[in-house]
Amino acid sequence: MRERARDQGGPGTLTDELVVPDVDPSTLAGEPLAELAARYHLRASSARSGPLSYARQLWERRHFILGFATARNIAMYTEARLGQLWQVLTPLLNAAVYYLIFGVILGTNRGVPNFIGFLITGIFIFNFTQRACITTSRVMPDSLPLIRALPFPRACLPIGYVIIELEQLGMALIVLTVIVLGTGEPLTWYWLLAIPVLLLQSVFNIGMGLFLARLGAGADDFSQLIPFLVRTWMYTSGVMYSIQTISTLRHHPTISYLLQINPAAVYITLVRNAILETQRVAAPGSKPFNARLCDLYYHSKQVNLSAYCHATITTSQLWMFAAAWAVVALVAGFFFFWEAETRYGRG
Repeated sequence: MRERARDQGGPGTLTDELVVPDVDPSTLAGEPLAELAARYHLRASSARSGPLSYARQLWERRHFILGFATARNIAMYTEARLGQLWQVLTPLLNAAVYYLIFGVILGTNRGVPNFIGFLITGIFIFNFTQRACITTSRVMPDSLPLIRALPFPRACLPIGYVIIELEQLGMALIVLTVIVLGTGEPLTWYWLLAIPVLLLQSVFNIGMGLFLARLGAGADDFSQLIPFLVRTWMYTSGVMYSIQTISTLRHHPTISYLLQINPAAVYITLVRNAILETQRVAAPGSKPFNARLCDLYYHSKQVNLSAYCHATITTSQLWMFAAAWAVVALVAGFFFFWEAETRYGRG
């Protein structure tokens, strides 16, 4: 009977790997478990698979991840009277507050053409990364019942929550489009460049989500610190002001350069350049350098004169940084999360 089972395969039959060996229990007494497992080619059911196998498992569960994200996204606002409108209302209300404080009171709108479109774009794009970081930092502790009940690659959870934020961004982009067109910006082929930018940002967010998910799984207080860190990140990413046109940074090119190549600033700037013609026209370096007109801009903040100043970083360089940040974040986040795969849900 055993020989017949070895020759058969498929559901309900034994294979060579599943055949139970004929063992005399009396011979196992006192033998170390590690040696016993090695002799009969046994391994722990919770053992971590290799990185390539793990990535393949994630790909095989892509439909589960997408279905999980969609279901959670729909259920997230079911108890609110306005439902999923809050996905759009929240960044809009933030934009109104920031416009009042930074645009009207502090005057950061000086020298920035179409400041409303500039501000709304920055807030909506940064909000995608901001929410992805905050939600993934606590996804493992919040999902302990699911982790302990079912076997699946744990990376499905942070990836799923990034997709939730991407779906919410899709609705926000509709509102963003209406507002930007309402401010007088033309609809051009440049708008299509926003698609690869958002894809690269999504890859970056997945990498960051995997990285933060592991940190959040190991420290309960980490999720409390993340909102503060992300808020600081927002203030250094040019969401409410133009980094390239700050007069105090004119004589500190290194600081200006570092601020402009940070991931959030890179993705925000590229989206602004794609959908806001006023930004492309006024961007430093878009016209031949003219020292007199550049000095006049920093003294008068006259719109479009910034185009005659030197660019600290070019658009092609921004694209290179956008791709590099996405790849580095994804690879580093994947291996950092995978290394602790067997420890999630314990304790």
